[in-house]
Amino acid sequence: MKRDGSTESWGNIEMTEEWIRIAQTNPHRIHFIMPFTLQQLGDVSGKVILDLGCGEGGYSRELARKCAIVTAVDCAENAINYCIAKAEEEHLTISYHVRNSCDLQDIDNDTFDNVLSSMMLMDCEDFEGTVKEIVRVLKPNGKLFASVCHPCFHSSGGIGRQGKGIDRQVLVSNYYQPTEWEAPLSSGTVKVVWRHRTIQDYVKTFIKCGLTITDVHEPIPTEEQAETDVNIAWMQKIPIFLFWELKK
Repeated sequence: MKRDGSTESWGNIEMTEEWIRIAQTNPHRIHFIMPFTLQQLGDVSGKVILDLGCGEGGYSRELARKCAIVTAVDCAENAINYCIAKAEEEHLTISYHVRNSCDLQDIDNDTFDNVLSSMMLMDCEDFEGTVKEIVRVLKPNGKLFASVCHPCFHSSGGIGRQGKGIDRQVLVSNYYQPTEWEAPLSSGTVKVVWRHRTIQDYVKTFIKCGLTITDVHEPIPTEEQAETDVNIAWMQKIPIFLFWELKK
């Protein structure tokens, strides 16, 4: 596997074990990000799908349950080992690879109907290289479904938080400065590398690599979702996730 700062940070054993634990209970993921993403993917039966940056494999398993033909990739070998064990428990057929997202070696051109990249693109050190690989492995007219931390409201160095709960505020001191920093996940202890990119960084790279933006979403939580967690309720005022749909 091609190694860089992202794979060293997110692929270490302590980080992976922490994320596997957090993923089981994280309210944003369980009650908001995953339901919206699966809704946007729609009927996946028979579709050939790449889950890029699969983490603990929750999306891959759900897509396989829905009769998609799934390949899953992550840079963390122990995460992939966990995914394999969980898929075997459920007798699900999923192909797994340990790869850097910017170097999908041994995966053929024009392979996938859809690529799913949930909450991963903002973490790539080689963002352009990753998008080029996504375009390469997508079939003609294939689609990329991607979500990222919202560049306008979720960052560090130039964008921060003040207060707690439903009345917290976003403070923006410098949106334009590309930023890289280390910090643990919100409910974690292991530091990982985070990166800030502007919206134009994303758009210009997508276009340069041959993708067409077909839709963008800043979904508002439903009342039912808001009742699950105050941090989700706050998202009825501030979007902290941005969802892209793009076509090759």
